[in-house]
Amino acid sequence: MLFLTGGTGFLGSYILSELVQKGYAVRALRRHRGIPGYLPGEIAEQVEWVSGDILDTDFLNEYLRDCDRIIHAAGLVSFNPGDRHKLFKINIEGTANLVNAALENNITDFVHISSVGALGVMDDNQPINEEKKWESRSHQSNYAVSKYYAEMEVWRGMAEGLSPLILNPSTIIGYGDWTQGSCAIFKNVYDEFPWYSIGSSGFVDVRDLARAVVSLMESSIRNERFIVSAENWSFRHLFDCIAEGFGKNHPSKEATPFLASLAWRMEKIKSAIHGKQALLTRETAAIASRKSVYDNSKLLKTLPGFQFTPLEDTIRNACSLYVQNLQPV
Repeated sequence: MLFLTGGTGFLGSYILSELVQKGYAVRALRRHRGIPGYLPGEIAEQVEWVSGDILDTDFLNEYLRDCDRIIHAAGLVSFNPGDRHKLFKINIEGTANLVNAALENNITDFVHISSVGALGVMDDNQPINEEKKWESRSHQSNYAVSKYYAEMEVWRGMAEGLSPLILNPSTIIGYGDWTQGSCAIFKNVYDEFPWYSIGSSGFVDVRDLARAVVSLMESSIRNERFIVSAENWSFRHLFDCIAEGFGKNHPSKEATPFLASLAWRMEKIKSAIHGKQALLTRETAAIASRKSVYDNSKLLKTLPGFQFTPLEDTIRNACSLYVQNLQPV
C-alpha cells in the first residue's frame, strides 16, 4: 500500500491518476474538501481516502501501519507575509512528523515533493542545478525557507534510516482550479490583466511532473534530488502564449521593479482596509522581477526515455479545458 499526502491538491490529483493507472493500491490523505473536478471519478473511486492532518502524529501512525512507501505531496504554498507561521507549521513540522512516522513504521521508501525555491536564487542568472547550495538571504521568500527546512527534515530522516528521493519542480502549470496557486495565472490572463512582469522562470506540465514522480519512485535511485522543469520562459512569453490559447488580448504594460514595488504597497493598504488577502505581495513582486534559469539535465540523463511536453502544447490543452469548464472545481 502506498500512502500519498496532498491527494486532492493540484499535483496530488495528477500523481493519483498516474499511480492508479499503473495499478498501485493507494491510500490518499485529504483534508476536509471534496474531490476536485479535474480528478476523474473513475480514478477517485479506486483510491482509499482518509481525512486527516499531517500535524496529527497519532493519525499518521494509524494509517501508515500497513504501508510500504510514501509520496509526500502535501504542503502550503503562499507568498503572503501573514502566512509565515502556517507555512513553517505545515511545511516543516508536517514533514518532520511524516518522516518520524515513516521511521516508526519501518517505511524507508520516501518521495518528497519540494520546490526549486528550496535551492535558493542566483544573482548572476546562471543556471541553477541540484548542486546549488542554499544561502540565507533576506530576500528569500518565507515559502522558499519553509521548503528548504522541510528538505532538511527529509535529509535528517536519511541519517536515521530513510531512503528518500527529493523532487524540486519549477512552476507547475496545467488544468486545475484556476482560483488557486499557479493555475491562477490562466484566470488572470483570461480576465485580460494588462500587466506583464520582466522576470523569467522554469515551468513544467503537471502531467509531466506526475510521470516523473512515479518513474523515479519506480527506479532504484534513492538519496538523490532532481530538478523537474521543462523549459525556461519569460513571464511575458508565458502570458502571451496563454492569451493566444484563450483568444484574449495580450498583456501590454510592463511592470518594472519600481512599478511593482508601488503596486504591492498599494495592495497591502487595500487588504488592510478591506480585510482581504492581498493579491500582490512584496514576495510575489520580487519573484516576478527575478530572472531564474533551471537545469533539468540530471533528470533527463537519469530517465533517458523521459520527454517533457512542449509548453505550447501544455498551454493549448489547459486553455481548452478551462474554456470548457469556466468554473473549475
